[in-house]
Amino acid sequence: MKQKMILLMGGQGVGKGTHARALVERDGYGYIETGAILRALPAESKLAKIIARGELVPDADLFDVIADAISKTSGDIIVDGFPRTIGQAQWIVKNYADKFDIRVIYLNVPQDIMLARIQKRIREGGGRADDADDAIVRRRLDNFFKTTMPAIEWLRTADGVRFSDVDVCDEDFNVNFMRVSNAIA
Repeated sequence: MKQKMILLMGGQGVGKGTHARALVERDGYGYIETGAILRALPAESKLAKIIARGELVPDADLFDVIADAISKTSGDIIVDGFPRTIGQAQWIVKNYADKFDIRVIYLNVPQDIMLARIQKRIREGGGRADDADDAIVRRRLDNFFKTTMPAIEWLRTADGVRFSDVDVCDEDFNVNFMRVSNAIA
């Protein structure tokens, strides 16, 4: 039986990190938090500068980062924040569908709720630096709809992938978490 690779996908503020951490705590998944890996890079690095502008890191630059993280993680894995482009989605399926049972969990939330959750994150002191700049938040959301949604749509029908579209709009985290858990089961 193959190990699971759960790809948590969705726009900003949908709860990818929150759900991932809860699954890690409950089920012991290995956790690859792509954004945290990239944000930990030195501020003067090429990739950190790209991120600071609210842009996506080029595919070629991410493949080594992701492959290295996967190689260092044992057991079932949750990947948060990757893939975000069709090229990345194709790369992960091409390179890992024979090794893992790939399951895409698309956390489906409308844009107005994403924005409200990002604003709430800022008000509660848990926001990231790039959450505080409205122009960067808008650019990230534009990038999500223009770049990541096509990847999500490609993964919806990709061979070697089990896809679940999960509504996580409820204000009660436990309701949303039950929906995510059911999709993984």
